[in-house]
Amino acid sequence: MDKIEVSKNIASELLDIKAVTLNPKSPFIWASGIHAPIYTDNRLTIAYPKFRQQIAKDLADLIKENYPDVEVISGVATAGIPHSTGVANILNLPLNYVRAQPKDHGKKGQIEGRCKAGDKVVLIDDLISTGGSILKAVHAVREAGAEVIGTAAIFSYNLPESTKNFADADTKLVTLTNYPTMIEVAQEQNYVEAEDMELLKQWYKEPESWGK
Repeated sequence: MDKIEVSKNIASELLDIKAVTLNPKSPFIWASGIHAPIYTDNRLTIAYPKFRQQIAKDLADLIKENYPDVEVISGVATAGIPHSTGVANILNLPLNYVRAQPKDHGKKGQIEGRCKAGDKVVLIDDLISTGGSILKAVHAVREAGAEVIGTAAIFSYNLPESTKNFADADTKLVTLTNYPTMIEVAQEQNYVEAEDMELLKQWYKEPESWGK
């Protein structure tokens, strides 16, 4: 499949397993305080072996294309761990995972697995909203002396805040699918009515105006 087919296929599967819920008339409130007509729980993907394996394959292909010099795959705890494990197995590369905070006991480490000075690392997470979680992991890996050559995820909302945050962190992001593709597929497959589609498009253009 080409990139567009992959993106649409992933979006379709996420809708099918109800990892994505669209409700423009009664917006969700995310943990960050953002009001949005969409809620995504990509943790559900690990319950579907065939889809989980397809995600790993598609992420591996995406990483090979965009980061051919990768030496170590890294997962953002906790949601990025199963997908990074699948990718590392496919690419036959060392693996690590990064906690949100260092442990408060033992060696008080934040990174488990291989993370050596000079390693060329790609970090994986399941979902990008503002980018806060994965960019904290990027900082931790850089502090350990490794080189983060990029990041990857299953889905991104493509919010302006996340675009700015990745630019400020000088970090590239690639994803399998994104919000514009998701709502396009939702419309094609009759998950949303025309009226709802207009609201979904409006939120994407002006996400900061919702809930105010």
